[in-house]
Amino acid sequence: MEKMRGDIIENAPLGAQSWFRCGGTADLLFKPADQDDLIAFLKTRDQTVPLTVIGGLANTIVRDGGIRGHCIQLGKSFANVGVLDDVYVEAGCGALNGNVAASAVKAGIGGLEFLSGIPGSVGGALRMNAGAYGAEIKDVLVGARAVTLIGEERRYTAEDLKMTYRHTEPPEDVIFTGAIFKGVDEDYDTVKARITEIKKKRNESQPIKEKTGGSTFANPDPKALRRAGLPEDMRAWQVVEKVGGRGLRVGGAQMSEKHCNFMINTGDATAGELEMLGDTLIRRAEEDLGLTLHWEIKRIGEKA
Repeated sequence: MEKMRGDIIENAPLGAQSWFRCGGTADLLFKPADQDDLIAFLKTRDQTVPLTVIGGLANTIVRDGGIRGHCIQLGKSFANVGVLDDVYVEAGCGALNGNVAASAVKAGIGGLEFLSGIPGSVGGALRMNAGAYGAEIKDVLVGARAVTLIGEERRYTAEDLKMTYRHTEPPEDVIFTGAIFKGVDEDYDTVKARITEIKKKRNESQPIKEKTGGSTFANPDPKALRRAGLPEDMRAWQVVEKVGGRGLRVGGAQMSEKHCNFMINTGDATAGELEMLGDTLIRRAEEDLGLTLHWEIKRIGEKA
């Protein structure tokens, strides 16, 4: 492999850097200097070595056994955010969602405030069609830039990605590098008031000062709820509460008392305890309600 301009870190402590602050290391972590550096790495790496792409590790459990092979993380060089004109915002996939929302507010662009309620970076939000406060990425996405795993550049429209609830389906396996979002032209004070209200609600209802990773489970599909004889508008937190999940602990892992769809590391949790806690609730929902809960938090790496 030719010499890269970005950072290459062996035994990178990814678990410690995740929002949960626990878990294992990556054999090798590459942080490209720019898109050309990323492409060079992908074209020259040994394709037989496993490859894992990570974002800001906001909604990710890094398992205690760590990540084998190569790991790529888009950092500050992919964190640019710019306003293209009256309603369009362009962002690199390393940019924090909150920074995209803040840039839109300053420019008097409405419709992107919900991004302030989504932890982590644009890349992760794009990959899972993240959403909050009644809106999701597919509602505002115009298009995305990406690089295939063999180093070929691609561009996609929002339609190409076939986005559904918490799911994005690009035509091939790719690393997203940037996106363009479309909002609406509004005055600064109106947009500022809305984002302030979102932040207020988030502070009041979510354990954002804890070691957490955002929503643990996706909201159940109404059809699945109906089949289980449950209200079609039932939310994931209500399912967790119904099966005795509020405050439930496994070792140092706990479902938050404040918002029981948020999992927290109380101080000394292992990644295994976090995952076991989530799996316990999935099992309870199946056994008690006949309903399948689906992880919204990504789990990567090997179990210890």
